[in-house]
Amino acid sequence: MTPISQRKRFLIFSGILVVLVGALVATGLFFKRSRAAQGADTQATAESGNAAGASAQGSGGVAHASTKTEEKGKKDESEKAPIPVSVAPIATGAVSSYITSTANLVPESEVKVLAEADGRVAELLVEEGSRVARGQVLAQLVKDDAEIMLRKAEVRLENARINFERAEQEIVDKLISREQYDKDHLDHQIAQQELAEAKWRLEKTTIRAPFGGRVTERFVKLGQHLHPGEQLFTVSDFDPLVARIFLPEKDVFGLKEGRDVRITLKANDTTRFHGRIRQISPVVDTGTGTVKLTIEASAPPAEVRPGAFVTIDIVRETRPQAILVPREAVVRELQDAYVFVANGGVAEKRTISLGLEEGGRIEALSGVKAGEQVIVAGQGGLKQGSAIKVIPAPEASDLGNLDDRPVRG
Repeated sequence: MTPISQRKRFLIFSGILVVLVGALVATGLFFKRSRAAQGADTQATAESGNAAGASAQGSGGVAHASTKTEEKGKKDESEKAPIPVSVAPIATGAVSSYITSTANLVPESEVKVLAEADGRVAELLVEEGSRVARGQVLAQLVKDDAEIMLRKAEVRLENARINFERAEQEIVDKLISREQYDKDHLDHQIAQQELAEAKWRLEKTTIRAPFGGRVTERFVKLGQHLHPGEQLFTVSDFDPLVARIFLPEKDVFGLKEGRDVRITLKANDTTRFHGRIRQISPVVDTGTGTVKLTIEASAPPAEVRPGAFVTIDIVRETRPQAILVPREAVVRELQDAYVFVANGGVAEKRTISLGLEEGGRIEALSGVKAGEQVIVAGQGGLKQGSAIKVIPAPEASDLGNLDDRPVRG
């Protein structure tokens, strides 16, 4: 064997040896890493188990604490202080429903005083607000021209009278013709009419009130020259004041003339007074389907002025023995209504049916009875069976003294 062949074999053997050593080393590293990974998984599993155990133990503690909290809440609620409330008695009384309308109160008699003659205003004897009697002088025009015309008419009449008397004698003596007699007679009649006209014109220089009342407007000024037809004053008779309202035909059924009504001043709803239905129109307005009613005010207070806007309430129905609860006691929820009744230190929730409403009173058709104490303040936080403590109300809720005005829409 040659040296070259020996050398080739040596190199091949060395290469195989190196490959085998590398494979052994790689195998050892692989097994080492596998064991390390298994150990990490085992530790993680153990830690997870420990954590789960700790979590279970914690949940048990929370549940136990929650139970204690609920027990404490129930104990606190049972020991809660009673809720302070105010009560009022449920009583019986009359309650009414109303037909309500609005209108203006106006004087029944009101006229515009106009000038009826030419002339200049010499005197103004009244102002707006002045009370006047029938025929009282309101203003005086300069009457010099009218007086001159009156004297001329008197002279013409005297001359015509003399001529006519002479003609009467001469016609008897047949000294004048019938035509002349008729002419003198006609002149005498004309002179009489001229005198009457002159007196009328003189009279019209004095402006007088057509009836008793008050001057509500003055348009004329001192020294102003007037022509016939110019407005000088407005005179109104405040007694009576009337309102004209228009109601649907169905609301007029059952109403009769003379029925009392109540009237409330819109500007001050504490000003209330009575009136009566004076007239009901015999016809229905075909355009609106309404009937006109004339309402006459009875002795309105001094602060009520003509033209005032008022609310008129006509009683439609009255229930004399209704069970009445104060309006502030009623709690409404959608279509339902209920009240709380004080009974032995606890609140009882009662569902009630409502009837007529008037002012601060509501009729209870069911659910309560007269004599029970209904809660009028403090019911906002109450429930069925809530403990309560009755305290005096700031103002006693006396149904007899409640505002008796009807409910407004």
